[in-house]
Amino acid sequence: MFGLIWLIPVVGVLAITLTWVLRRYALHRSVLDIPNTRSSHSVPTPRGGGVAIVISYLVGLLFLAMGGGLSWSVTWALAGAGLIVAVLGFLDDHGHIAARWRLLGHFSAAIWALLWLGGMPPIIIFGFDFEIIWLLNLVGGLYLVWMLNLYNFMDGIDGVASVQAISVCVSACVIYWLSGYEELIWAPLLLSMAVLGFLYWNFPPARIFMGDAGSGFLGVILGVLSLQAARELPSLLWVWLILMGVFIVDATFTLIRRLLRGEKVYEAHRSHAYQFAARKFGKHLPVTITVGAINILWLLPVAICVILLDIDGFIGLIIAYIPLVLLAVKYHSGTSEKS
Repeated sequence: MFGLIWLIPVVGVLAITLTWVLRRYALHRSVLDIPNTRSSHSVPTPRGGGVAIVISYLVGLLFLAMGGGLSWSVTWALAGAGLIVAVLGFLDDHGHIAARWRLLGHFSAAIWALLWLGGMPPIIIFGFDFEIIWLLNLVGGLYLVWMLNLYNFMDGIDGVASVQAISVCVSACVIYWLSGYEELIWAPLLLSMAVLGFLYWNFPPARIFMGDAGSGFLGVILGVLSLQAARELPSLLWVWLILMGVFIVDATFTLIRRLLRGEKVYEAHRSHAYQFAARKFGKHLPVTITVGAINILWLLPVAICVILLDIDGFIGLIIAYIPLVLLAVKYHSGTSEKS
């Protein structure tokens, strides 16, 4: 296994190089994100840099599987689902795909992942195992589709989606190491390196944006990694849900509030809590750094308690999410942008 250690820096260097190439291409071809009333940026910025994450991670996965660091079934689940979502996002970045066709593609990716993983793992709440297979698989499909879409929703300010992915993956690796599941470390570790290479160009003030191809890819990959872990130990699903709490709470809270107001939830907006916070501070950097700090200083310790102290995962989730909900309320998540 240690013979694969060379993959870690290689994936990072590949990502940083590919992002540079994509930025040059976007500038040359004027593939720019032009600011509008729904934007959180003020100057035209190259977009589509998330393709570098996709390519570098998929290359890393291939070598990881060939080196015995990851089973081929999990590799195909990650690569297939990620590639479907990335291609859809890329096409949407460069044109427009109707929402119904995007959704069909998203569910196809989720089904692909679940088939290769062997289905949705059991969910344990208060010691009770929920093992109704058809219901679990339905929940699993909806979960993966929501994860990739919420990640797209939350990629709205410089660096936030990258910092979220890196801090969540590194936190998961720490928990795997502490709990004796070292064999699970490789896939999220490689993802964190691919994103780190991109973050060099995306850190506030961003010199290139991720785009739908990258954000959707990250969302579905993180979702599949959480299900992979849950098949090894069911409580690890709660660990991942805790670690991803910042994005899950803000996106879900915002969606529910907008639905209750009768808004078209598929339309672009700036009513997430992190977007209100960025406008309040007048900069993206404080918000992006705060997201990483919350993940490491609050959500990681709670997740460690769940796995090492055998606290019920659902209770741990509630404990972890209470401050996040309060922050969502404080920063007007889902309220009218004129509030």
